[in-house]
Amino acid sequence: MRDLRLPYPIDFTSAVKTLVAVRLILINQPYIDHWSWRQCDVAAIARNFFENGFRFAYPQIDWAGNATGYVGTEFPILPFLAAICYKFAGIHEWIGRSQAIIFFAVSLPFFFLLVREIFGSTVAAWATFFYSFAPLNIFAGRSFMPDVPSLSLAIIGLYFFLRWRRDYNWTLFSLAAIAICLSLLIKITSIIIVAPLLYLAVAEGADLGTSGGHHAWGRRGQRPRLQLALFAAIGILPSAAWYWHAHQIADEFYPHHFFGAGGIRIESFSWYWHIVRQTATSSLTPVLTVIALIGLSVAPRSRYSRLFHWWLVAIVLFIVVVGYGNRHPWYQLPLVPITAAFAGAACTFFGSKIASRVAVTTLSILLASSFAFLSWSYVRPLYESSARQLRDAGLELNKITTPDALIVAADMGDPTIFYYARRKGWHFLERDAIYAGTPSDSQQAIADVEGLRGRGATHLVFTANTFWWFESYPEFAQHLAQRAMLIEATPECRIYKLGPIAR
Repeated sequence: MRDLRLPYPIDFTSAVKTLVAVRLILINQPYIDHWSWRQCDVAAIARNFFENGFRFAYPQIDWAGNATGYVGTEFPILPFLAAICYKFAGIHEWIGRSQAIIFFAVSLPFFFLLVREIFGSTVAAWATFFYSFAPLNIFAGRSFMPDVPSLSLAIIGLYFFLRWRRDYNWTLFSLAAIAICLSLLIKITSIIIVAPLLYLAVAEGADLGTSGGHHAWGRRGQRPRLQLALFAAIGILPSAAWYWHAHQIADEFYPHHFFGAGGIRIESFSWYWHIVRQTATSSLTPVLTVIALIGLSVAPRSRYSRLFHWWLVAIVLFIVVVGYGNRHPWYQLPLVPITAAFAGAACTFFGSKIASRVAVTTLSILLASSFAFLSWSYVRPLYESSARQLRDAGLELNKITTPDALIVAADMGDPTIFYYARRKGWHFLERDAIYAGTPSDSQQAIADVEGLRGRGATHLVFTANTFWWFESYPEFAQHLAQRAMLIEATPECRIYKLGPIAR
């Protein structure tokens, strides 16, 4: 009986270098890829720290017009660290992107060790391979966003918690608590890690209660309970304090925005079916999805073998409850380590049923190569530009406007223009600075631009993907011809200078 093994022996150091190298592709690419808008918001916060003083508790965005633009966000340690790096290296995209790569690299050995503790070395090797090359994790793992750092810290904390529940070592306890605390601070959606943590606490307690082990809860039960309470306090209270503060910031300052607000909303069946199809294909690949589903039922039984089942239940419930928020694929990122572990279990199971070494090697190569090919096929389109026109328009605005210019941007709600223009302004249309969609008619567009002119707007910009406004809203186009001056017209953008309001 043989395990279905990876088609080559693992040198972990070389493997980490290879997996990191994959994420270094286009490391200095401008924020114009398919997740440009989210990255530009984080990048704007970093640059505002750098340029406006390192006020850690007051992250600023660029699309609040002439207001300060303080918003409620997750704990802004990542943009703050990037801003510090800007002091020494200047403002570069690779600085922001490299943070996710570093956290991913650090998480690799801990993910391997976590799976090995539960399912064994062969499962862990396959799981690490799937975890590393899942399309969603590749792309998120080189994006200037908090999701991969938060997930990486959750994995590290989960591993140390597992070790602590076994050894009751205070160093392990401290490392686990700090990692989970930082994970929740960086991205509160990582709260689902509480499910496997609770499982470990309950499973260990039940085991000790029946086995009479040397840490038995009957004799020394009060101490573990107090330690668990302390762990919960360290993990949760700092996050509660920060997010209370972030909520206060959102209440006090225009545009009164809290990142992620409104995501908790149950949607229709068709909405969730779209998420399922997207996750099963472009996020994980069909190969990983099918093998993981098989692994659900064939995963070996061990002391903590239900850990990934609990984690899976938690992410499924999260997707359902935070239905609207899960329109963003990175919200499903925790599915990557979960499915990777189950897929590794399935590979080991099938390998144990095959006696021929040649057959095992052949199947291993076919599986690994097909998964890698599909992964690259699905991730490659995400690198393609979805915001190049916005960046080009922003760079043009930076050249032809003064630093105090206030820009109105028909940008479909993507802040890329503001980031590369290095100017403040508003989305168009806007409602309390939030993008409010396209106009219902010319009168609405005219009213919105005139309202923003009255608030100090100096320029209006359109990109090629909003040129259609001039045909669809002819009265609005005529209004601009009469009340604004076209100062730049290229195939990519049109920039108008807005005159003062007529008295």
